[in-house]
Amino acid sequence: MPPKKEVKVEKVHLGRPGNSLKSGIVGLANVGKSTFFQALTKCSLGNPANFPYATIDPEEARVVVPDDRFDWLCQSYKPKSIVPANLTVYDIAGLTRGASTGAGLGNAFLSHIRAVDAVFQVVRCFDDAEIIHVEGDVDPVRDLEIIAEELRIKDTEFVEKAHALLVKETRRGGQSLEMKKLKEEQATVEKVLEVLKAGKDVRHEHWSPKEVEVINPLFLLSAKPTVYLVNLSEKDYIRQKNKHLPKIAEWIKEHATGDPIIPISVCFQERLTRFDTEAEAEEECKKLGTKDALPKIITTMRKALNLGSFFTTGTDEVRQWTIRNGTKAPQAAGVIHGDFEKTFIQAVVYNFNVLKELGDEAAVKAQGKVMTKGKEYVVEDGDILLIKAGAAKA
Repeated sequence: MPPKKEVKVEKVHLGRPGNSLKSGIVGLANVGKSTFFQALTKCSLGNPANFPYATIDPEEARVVVPDDRFDWLCQSYKPKSIVPANLTVYDIAGLTRGASTGAGLGNAFLSHIRAVDAVFQVVRCFDDAEIIHVEGDVDPVRDLEIIAEELRIKDTEFVEKAHALLVKETRRGGQSLEMKKLKEEQATVEKVLEVLKAGKDVRHEHWSPKEVEVINPLFLLSAKPTVYLVNLSEKDYIRQKNKHLPKIAEWIKEHATGDPIIPISVCFQERLTRFDTEAEAEEECKKLGTKDALPKIITTMRKALNLGSFFTTGTDEVRQWTIRNGTKAPQAAGVIHGDFEKTFIQAVVYNFNVLKELGDEAAVKAQGKVMTKGKEYVVEDGDILLIKAGAAKA
């Protein structure tokens, strides 16, 4: 008997499907969220102020994704038009203790988090008598616990409502396929409730593809990928030391294992934006023996969202397109234009690494490194694609 062919189960990720994903900046009031938003997006949106709830409605901006591959392609092709990849970021109102029960801007704040796909959580580690702390003093571990608890309380409330509706349906009984599916959904929802009531976040548990399909429509706050940004004073950021850092690292290791943690100084980042050119800002970093943290922050969030890129190239335009890792060629074509997914024929593919190694497109072709791929091809990060599609039906 020939060995059984192993069936590969495709991983289904927590979160909304699609490629146009958004991240939100969250944290307690007065921890530096809006100033960080302005520094990150290099725009004057947001409303930094020394009082809680300075931001009410979320502000939105797009951030250019730094990528050396894209820069290299632009230098090589010298196109008339260049379009880099972007990351959409929202500045969301500050949270307070009791937000889950409506305190402060609680319900509005939590609904704004529900609308994004991932979270930058800013936690304050700097002392400043002029910037009031909503809890009275600086204690980042306490702040982390407040936010985690408020998000879980709101999730629990939401999941309990979903569970009550499922119980109402399954009480009818019966052996139909629909009833079997409802009972499986109920079992998953009960498992989610157990996780939340045990004080754990949904994103840190292991879920089967079927369970993920039940969880995703709930848009749970604690299921969203999270990148922790530890806001230090400029002095502490430059020397990479702060009395709170070991405690924060310990808390994340215990409660949020695997979530990225990045030290940042929002006041330093804001100061860098005041330089007239990027070269001047780079010179300032060099002089102080430090780095601009923003490129790492943007690329870390893209990784947390499981996003990758492919490129289209030519003398007219070099463009970087954003897709979820694991996307097949027709769906990648659909990011360029919806009709291309429907009428997809094939993709002509080679990877950036091959192009850079060989020097130019002609050498890639001469070495036989250009591939023709069909509908089942999974686009790799850094692929350069030429899509061939049929005419769209009227």
